[in-house]
Amino acid sequence: MIIHDIEACRTLRRDVLAGARRVVVKVGSAVLTDGNGLDLRVVNRLADQMAGLHDKGIDFVLVTSGAVAAGCQVMRSCHTRKDLAYKQATSAIGQSRLMHFYDEAFERYRVVTSQVLLTRDDLGNRERFLNARNTLSMLLDWRVIPIINENDTVAVQELKFGDNDALASLILNIVEADLLINITSADGVFDDNPQKNPDATFLPYIEDIASLPLEEICKGKTRSGTGGMYSKLLAARRSAQLGVPTLILSGRTHFGLEKVFAGEELGTWIMPESRTISRKKFWMAYNLVPSGSIIVDEGAAKALTCCGKSLLPVGITRVQGDFGMGDLVRIEETSGHSIGVGLTNYSAAELGRIMGRNTSEIEVILGHVLYPESIHRDNMLLDAAL
Repeated sequence: MIIHDIEACRTLRRDVLAGARRVVVKVGSAVLTDGNGLDLRVVNRLADQMAGLHDKGIDFVLVTSGAVAAGCQVMRSCHTRKDLAYKQATSAIGQSRLMHFYDEAFERYRVVTSQVLLTRDDLGNRERFLNARNTLSMLLDWRVIPIINENDTVAVQELKFGDNDALASLILNIVEADLLINITSADGVFDDNPQKNPDATFLPYIEDIASLPLEEICKGKTRSGTGGMYSKLLAARRSAQLGVPTLILSGRTHFGLEKVFAGEELGTWIMPESRTISRKKFWMAYNLVPSGSIIVDEGAAKALTCCGKSLLPVGITRVQGDFGMGDLVRIEETSGHSIGVGLTNYSAAELGRIMGRNTSEIEVILGHVLYPESIHRDNMLLDAAL
């Protein structure tokens, strides 16, 4: 992958690291565990580095995996069971132990930590989202380090489909962070899977992640994690849209976090986009679950992607799902390619009656005109990194 201006990338990296005052750090199971379960040496080294940087004025939010692994150290039989209820019960056992280890590690440096367990519903509900934001804001004002994990014990969908890479990217919007550091078992990002291709090229910088073919370069998953490099790059794409850079850093490098802030160019630095989206659009696109799909014709697709237009009923060819007014829906081309997501002004049943029709016909067909657009451009995010 060609970097057009590597000096600009390096300058931004130096400036962000020098001026960062709020950083989200995500650490995965592949880093925190070894063959025997949770590796307390890793926990202690991470706390040591974060506490030192915290003393220099950086506020941290830690998004951590490892609850299931900690539970498996107690319930050895968990390795032979794959059903969801058993995994959730193991997480319930491990979560308190995981927090106990973090509390002890940070207490040595007189740094106070707090536990925050979240589900997608917590962030999708606007009132609970704001409550979470206010709570995290207060904790950071107190110079407490919030330690965040998905609430695996009750979040069936999140445990099955979600991952902490996605959660970390969503936390950026809540705490208005300057940087996301994703600590992983890999040295960084390569242009191919280095485990399968020894000639894969390491990428120290990614200038335009939106144009990166993630599916092609991300083959395989990490040993213990749920998403591998693909989910980390997907999280970085979301972060870039918000205007926040991402550093994918190896957790195998001793004191890598300290070295990075001291100026060493470790890991892969992913640049933010120059044109960022609003925090409202970010929340809408990534905290809500699409309830259906709207398929549009070629003319509508071009109007949306090239001209920044709203979606009108005349450009809709098909509706999928049983969604209501105000729900989040996917916008797709007839080929099935996803264009983005948006909040619909009409229900699926109503759109089924007015699709393909001109705006002037809406009132005749429905008996009312709530909005001339099916989805207004202000309530739409194209190229959503879902």
